[in-house]
Amino acid sequence: MKMTGAEILVECLKRENVDTIFGYPGGAVLHIYDAIFKQSHIKHYLVRHEQGALHAANGYSRVSGKCGVALVTSGPGATNAVTGLADSYADSIPTVCFSGQVPSSLIGNDAFQEADIVGITRSATKHNFLVKRVEDMALIIRQAFHIATTGRPGPVLVDIPKDISGESCEFIWPEEVNMRSYQPVTHGHPGQIKKAVKSMFTAKRPVLYTGGGVLSSVGSAALLRELSHTLNAPVTNTLMGLGGIPHDDEHFLGMLGMHGTYEANMAVSHCDLLVAVGARFDDRVTGRLEAFAPDAKVIHIDVDPSSISKNIHAHLPIVGDVGVVLKQLLEEIARRNAQPDAEATTLWWEQINEWRGKDSLAFEQPQDGPIKPQTVIKRVHEKTAGNAIVSTDVGQHQMWAAQHYGFNRPHRWLTSGGLGTMGYGLPAGIGAQVAMPDEKVIVFTGDSSIQMCSQEFSMAFQYNLPVIVIILNNGYMGMVRQWQEMIYESRYSQSYFDSLPDFVKMAEAYGGIGIRVDRLDELDAAIDTALAAEDRFVILDVAVSREENVYPMVPAGAALNEMVLA
Repeated sequence: MKMTGAEILVECLKRENVDTIFGYPGGAVLHIYDAIFKQSHIKHYLVRHEQGALHAANGYSRVSGKCGVALVTSGPGATNAVTGLADSYADSIPTVCFSGQVPSSLIGNDAFQEADIVGITRSATKHNFLVKRVEDMALIIRQAFHIATTGRPGPVLVDIPKDISGESCEFIWPEEVNMRSYQPVTHGHPGQIKKAVKSMFTAKRPVLYTGGGVLSSVGSAALLRELSHTLNAPVTNTLMGLGGIPHDDEHFLGMLGMHGTYEANMAVSHCDLLVAVGARFDDRVTGRLEAFAPDAKVIHIDVDPSSISKNIHAHLPIVGDVGVVLKQLLEEIARRNAQPDAEATTLWWEQINEWRGKDSLAFEQPQDGPIKPQTVIKRVHEKTAGNAIVSTDVGQHQMWAAQHYGFNRPHRWLTSGGLGTMGYGLPAGIGAQVAMPDEKVIVFTGDSSIQMCSQEFSMAFQYNLPVIVIILNNGYMGMVRQWQEMIYESRYSQSYFDSLPDFVKMAEAYGGIGIRVDRLDELDAAIDTALAAEDRFVILDVAVSREENVYPMVPAGAALNEMVLA
């Protein structure tokens, strides 16, 4: 059957089980948009900025387990997408972005809306393609989805010149993908598995340190919990790994790192075995490298061999898919029929519980004083029983949400970890709401972050998406102000907002519901009203304590056990 390049693209998407695209049209992709118009299988969601398309695809992917898909036009459409691609790359989120390009004959001629997006995105994608022949379209799309969703997941860009999308050829669907230069390892080496299990049962003070890889691999969260219970070992998550184990599990120590709990940071600082599972030893986790887990033997499990020993030397590297390797470890433990050292384990938990006694996340909420941001998050957690899908922007509110909204399940936490992208929260939350229309999606954001991509409220209104946006409004770029207070003697250079918009009127202007909260006694009723909304988005603008800081905190350049407590 002969098809145009645009029709081949749509047919390939159907065969990849894609039913949702986030995008914004333009001249270079009009053949593709015409092909989308002529079919009914794939639903297109019109964003208001291409960055929003990539963030929405990212949020959609995280909660659905599918590959997110975005479609943008050439030139500024493609360059606007770069931040979203870089964000998905940093956090290993499977995304395929199709960008339009000027006609092949004009490439390199500085044509209208031309940009070398393949060159621009080399460092922001896992891989990218320029389609040079319509006959190659089906194979390239097949390869793009394969690369995005296997190994360490990530974004792939497919750049399609306008003439290629309009030309016709015989459609041939490649049933299999075999790329000689790309063969991800999924199973851990049997010898390394045996060594790892031996180390786990000889350790006196083990800690499981887990990251986003646990959430990327299907079924890994349940296997992680089984391993921690089998070993009776404590578990700490990175920011990206939250939800990998239920927050109320007795083995969970809380988040690790710069704003992690006292018990998590101290346990890692004093362990004799650190089992890193799908984590990459980010600088916000390790603090001063030479002081990180100084007495520990390190087992590092990751599907990406380039991540192992990149920042912290791994004494025992295991390359493989996290879910597969965890299953291998549990099978080896069952084969050995071994038990952890009961006496050592008891002493280790006694020490950990002593650290827990610090209650490092404690705060005081005066009844007649300003609303603490932590109070807002804890109230939302109570009213949703920890079952909402939570998206955030970046800054203080992000850390408070990570600390105080306990997650019962994986794939409920959407945040920009590696790139730290302000503006991520709203479009990612919208993407999550599209993927899970019957779930409550809550976006925690700040008065500065929300203004980065606020135009996407228009998309939420157009598609009747009842996203709840809670602005923790302190009139500052909160994290910038906190650092200026602590390091720059409270010289608040450009971190204070003199003229914020009326967020209630903003909500109403975009067709949503706006609620302002100034006093603690108004908070519960406002949250209840927001949660009850079913067909419109809500902006809940909460005036919070203006100079509240995020604690605990590990200062820049300090070790994890050199924390500043509240």
